[in-house]
Amino acid sequence: MKVGQNTNVEMLAAKLQQNAAQQAQQKQNGTASEVVQQTRSNAAGVPVTMSNSARSLDQNSKTSSDVDMAKVHAIREAIANGTFKVNASVIADKMLVDASALLGLSRA
Repeated sequence: MKVGQNTNVEMLAAKLQQNAAQQAQQKQNGTASEVVQQTRSNAAGVPVTMSNSARSLDQNSKTSSDVDMAKVHAIREAIANGTFKVNASVIADKMLVDASALLGLSRA
């Protein structure tokens, strides 16, 4: 490194030039949402039909949840209050059941 040479300034200048070039390219191409909208408007429309069972699955997924949010909130409160207790034996038992099921499936 030469005395008086400031590589940080040179790196910053290079980065600024790179950013300016990227911004110019983005202005030329348009924003991502503009590109998506153009693609949607240019795409040929293909009719899609859904079966009744697919519609019912879609409705069920909107109304039911895989997560019990009441339980999640209760656990969060217990953790925040410092009253949440971990039952190590229950966790160990479930881990053993899962491991034995996994090993049973891999042997079959």
